[in-house]
Amino acid sequence: MARRGILVGALLVTSAAVASAEVVRSPGPAAVDVTVYRAPGRSAGEPINLRWLNGYALISETRRIRIPAGESDVRFESVAGGILPESAIVTGLPAGVVEKNQDAMLLSPGSLLDAALGRRVHLRRTSRATGRVRETEAVIRSAENGAVVLETEGGVESLRCTGLAETILYDRVPPGLSAKPTLSVKVRATRSTTANVMLSYLASDFDWDASYIAELSPDGTSVDLFAWLTLANGDETGFRNADAQAVAGRLNRRSIRAPKPRAQPLTLECWPQGTTTSDLREIQFEREEIVVTGSRIAADAMYAPPPPPPPPPPPPAPPAVMAQQEDLGDLKLYRIPEPVTVAAKSQKQVALLERKRVKIDTVYRQTFYQLEGAGNYITRTLVTRNTPEAGLGLPLPAGRITFQADRQGKPILIGRGAMRDHAVGEKLELAVSRATGINVEVRPLSASSAAQREWEVSVSNGYPTPVRYEAEFGQFADALDWETPLVSRDGWRVWAVTVPANGRATMHVRGKPAR
Repeated sequence: MARRGILVGALLVTSAAVASAEVVRSPGPAAVDVTVYRAPGRSAGEPINLRWLNGYALISETRRIRIPAGESDVRFESVAGGILPESAIVTGLPAGVVEKNQDAMLLSPGSLLDAALGRRVHLRRTSRATGRVRETEAVIRSAENGAVVLETEGGVESLRCTGLAETILYDRVPPGLSAKPTLSVKVRATRSTTANVMLSYLASDFDWDASYIAELSPDGTSVDLFAWLTLANGDETGFRNADAQAVAGRLNRRSIRAPKPRAQPLTLECWPQGTTTSDLREIQFEREEIVVTGSRIAADAMYAPPPPPPPPPPPPAPPAVMAQQEDLGDLKLYRIPEPVTVAAKSQKQVALLERKRVKIDTVYRQTFYQLEGAGNYITRTLVTRNTPEAGLGLPLPAGRITFQADRQGKPILIGRGAMRDHAVGEKLELAVSRATGINVEVRPLSASSAAQREWEVSVSNGYPTPVRYEAEFGQFADALDWETPLVSRDGWRVWAVTVPANGRATMHVRGKPAR
């Protein structure tokens, strides 16, 4: 009996300790910092897909929380749904963290039914004829495949299959469900206090991109370069008035996609009227769709009110918010200088950079993998160097680029492309579009033997100004004798020539004799 009394006493003490654990809710952060990293596998020319973002973000939240004495369960609500719980770091608590848990089930009609399976609920019925409301108790017996089976004092029936307007009422939220993505932290404190707590964690479903616009000058010797920084948030949680920044560069990170909390939908399938067609809505035509004669249309036009006056011109646009570049080791950080809202399931754009009159050279470039049958695909390429002397001299993150030219005061699209990350001092080569005014012909000449074959490479310029033409030849060029010596560049053998306006440039090529 003494041992049994000791055991019962120990169980009572344990139950009291568990019951004394207080739940502390933190509904949202007082301040938040969002740092977005690019998707490691996304190429520079690949646009952001908001429905499937493979980047990630480091989110730091500051919350003011009252911590009671003893053991408590602190619930950080409104965290990112793609949070990696193992990455969460909590600082500022008066005592150590006992454990961390991510609440994986979000509150929804479907999850409510699943969590309340076998429990008593209230069934409210409203008569469509009289409006009378009646409530009865019911027990949820099944909620599979769009059919909710209830047991009442009158027997077993299906929800919304009686012809009455029916709904289920719950006395309380079942345990384990959360209305918002939540991270729970169990702590023990020796005394009650109010603390400023910092919560930092990694979250998936974020990305960012750089979008460039290059406007060519009328003489083609310079461009005005502007870029947008686009932050993408594919998460269900938004962050208001956040200090936001983006990190450019390649980080060593293995692709791990966190499972998101589930919000189970509810779809009921039932034919309460007894047939599959008796409850279809009658098609109602709008008044304006019924025309008997043409006189009515004329009358409507005659008595139509005059069009409203044109709106006043918009006020001048405020100066664009420009991201500020900072060094972060070998990476580059672009900080937005004022708080912004990174809304859920949306994108945010701010200015990234702006440079006027960047000096460029235009080159018409063609690649040969064989001398004959190489085609006539020639690319107009803009070439410059990322230096202050050329009008740049700043790191350029990878992104897509749009080329425009001014025609009668209006921008005209002339090409689209992409560029990789470029450091200061690097050569910058941007393919604009396919050239149509340059024609290249490789014509075989007569030869006494196959080893002494000869060709003529002819470049015709249909533009009224001289152009720079470059032909890049593969390794086969080493087996030929060229009239003009080729130069080596990036593994290619290059023939560079200036073709006069409406003129032609030629070069002869011969096969090397066998040794």
